Amino acid sequence: MIEQSAYPVEPWVVRETNFNLELLAQSESVFALSNGHIGMRGNLDEGEPHGIPGMYLNSFYENRPLPYAESAYGYPEIGQTVVNVTDGKLIRVLVNDEPLDVRYGELRSHERLLDFRAGTLTRSLDWVSPAGQRVRVRSRRMVSFVQRAVAAIEYIVEPVDAPARFVIQSELVANEELPRMKKDPRVSAILDNPLVGVENFQQDNGGILLHHTRSSGLSMAAGMDHVIDGHGRLEIDVDSREDWLRTTVVAHLRPGERLKIVKLLAYGWSSLRSRQSLRDQVAAALSSARYSGFEGLMQEQRAYLDDFWESADVEVEGDPEIQQAVRFGLFHVLQAGARAERRCIPAKGLTGPGYDGHTFWDTEGFVLPVLTYTQPSAAADVIRWRHSTLDLAKEHATALNLKGAAFPWRTIRGQECSGYWPAGTAAFHINADIADAVERYRLVTGDDSVDKAVGVELLVETARMWMSLGHHDPDGRWHVDGVTGPDEYSAIADDNVFTNLMAARNLISAAEACTRHPAIAQSLHVSLEEAAAWRDAAKDVHIPYDEKLNVHPQSEGYTRHQDFDFEGYQDKYPLLLSAPYFDLYRKQVIKQADLVLAMHWCGDYFSAADKARNVDYYERRTVRDSSLSACTQAVLAAEVGHLELAHDYAYEAALIDLRDLHHNSRDGLHMASLAGAWIALVAGFGGLRDYGGQLRFDPALPAGISRLSFSLRWRGARLRVAFDQHEVTYSLHEGDEGEIELRHDGEDVVVTAAEPVTRKLEQRVPLIKTPPQQPVGREPAQRHAGG
Repeated sequence: MIEQSAYPVEPWVVRETNFNLELLAQSESVFALSNGHIGMRGNLDEGEPHGIPGMYLNSFYENRPLPYAESAYGYPEIGQTVVNVTDGKLIRVLVNDEPLDVRYGELRSHERLLDFRAGTLTRSLDWVSPAGQRVRVRSRRMVSFVQRAVAAIEYIVEPVDAPARFVIQSELVANEELPRMKKDPRVSAILDNPLVGVENFQQDNGGILLHHTRSSGLSMAAGMDHVIDGHGRLEIDVDSREDWLRTTVVAHLRPGERLKIVKLLAYGWSSLRSRQSLRDQVAAALSSARYSGFEGLMQEQRAYLDDFWESADVEVEGDPEIQQAVRFGLFHVLQAGARAERRCIPAKGLTGPGYDGHTFWDTEGFVLPVLTYTQPSAAADVIRWRHSTLDLAKEHATALNLKGAAFPWRTIRGQECSGYWPAGTAAFHINADIADAVERYRLVTGDDSVDKAVGVELLVETARMWMSLGHHDPDGRWHVDGVTGPDEYSAIADDNVFTNLMAARNLISAAEACTRHPAIAQSLHVSLEEAAAWRDAAKDVHIPYDEKLNVHPQSEGYTRHQDFDFEGYQDKYPLLLSAPYFDLYRKQVIKQADLVLAMHWCGDYFSAADKARNVDYYERRTVRDSSLSACTQAVLAAEVGHLELAHDYAYEAALIDLRDLHHNSRDGLHMASLAGAWIALVAGFGGLRDYGGQLRFDPALPAGISRLSFSLRWRGARLRVAFDQHEVTYSLHEGDEGEIELRHDGEDVVVTAAEPVTRKLEQRVPLIKTPPQQPVGREPAQRHAGG
């Protein structure tokens, strides 16, 4: 666990005050910059030392074979892995012929700062070379939210005590040598030299490199330009080869003089456009960046983020760690999706190579709810991306002998990239998760355009898949057999409650969409009989219930399974790396919230008493070997009255990367858990629900948080919710017109800009007084480092 001292607690920044070689890879993930199109790991400017070098373009990948001991029908044969593209971060420095390398000489000070409001990473260092030459370096870097193809770095050097000669080598480098990753199925495969050089161009103070992948058929261009300002005579030289482009600047500086280099970067890629088109696109982006200038780019960045935080910020009083962490999470979730523009949002965003750069169901399940309420245009783009892969999903369904569309468990481009295994291929609930994101976007934003353009078709084709997968029994109950729910330790189960409830919701949403848009339904050949069959299946869906225990089995028969030996595995988590899957599949051990997730997403199905008993039962069996679990457990713990337990889980979700709680942040950040920090606070303590398109709140706070306030977007207006232990106030942001109808703790209220609504809060009393226990060794992370 990373101690708090590594990144001191501050409300709007993450600051690293000392250079720690042992935390280098983790810091590279924490300090990553992105706009959803370009991703830049927080590597040192000079390139070395490094943990994992990384520069990424969203959905730029290479194919790789998926090996099997024995092949079989339906097995995916080709995987996809994100490519470390041409690295434009590198600015190497020689001081009187000695490389600036913080591992040598004396590092008197070193600080880096990620600023959530400015959208920048700044760095300052004071270094003495082995020969005794003292220099100072300051840098600022950013990836532009406004100019999608552009990133920029300002790099300033100056001697301190004596004159010095500086040689600055600013580079573009393709096919960097990457470290070998540990043997863990959660991290990426290594691809050696994935880029093939096509052309290189030199011009003025920079140039452009063009490459293509060997197998996936993608082409990319990377370009750089420089604005150079320094004292005295400057020698500037540009050189290029197939895999690198270098601009060299030589200057002799005296104390008090400095050399400033502004490095402008631009990237583009395509599977269709010519290399001339890519070259011209990058050249144009560089010209636009030069026109704006570094300070102009900074002003654009700040204005963009000011608008975002105005409608997305969460203020936490009483817990400064969670305050910092939830803003850190929101900033990185925004970075992952802001300019993705009809491409996927990977599980690690563009912060590292973990999970091969794939997207999973957690994009729609955890990231999109946050973006829908805070940056809805980004959520709409992801929905459009899913629709762009619909034909591939239909092909996948056909291969599985199903109708409609079966979306892949993990992918970059849209093809299934998970080797055939029950916890992947059988996790059909991803279809319903996508449908849920479609429906939530429409209900939250009031925007019907996405529904018409792509939403109806997504709902229809996912509904068709459910109808071919499920069936009615002789008693008229509708079942979905042989599937894997969110708990990947319980594979190939019958009537998984989460899956069945979400499938029923998917079927109803599809039927209602066809009623709203009859012309679109007709174009998709949806008959009245087909839509009626969807409604009948949803009405008849079977939801198991254990009458003896008075709890819902996670799936049919689950509660009669053998108990798991938690004592024997208490120091062997995560279990996927230490226990046979066969043993996990047949016993009562839960990787991540499943039935509990159903009670969050489909909470209107369950009674308050059911929720309390289910939380008590499943809390004791959930080991949280996935980063997706803590935020959901926080939400339900808060709802059933275990507010202190909810606080612990909110901490775990929020601090997962700042404290490296899962010990794999070096490979990239956990986007779903970072989104989960918002979910834990807003849906957990704020009680946000949107069942049936109605906005609902039921606030309650743990003792450790004295006040909580947050903003969100609802149908064009910006609602602010602020509450302490005693009362809550709902108000619209200044300048917003219209009104918002919402339900507070069962009461319908109307909020306008002129008339905020304030209500008293009652103390929440749990139905089951004693907080539930967790499996031995899996108690939630405490709210204090080392606690």
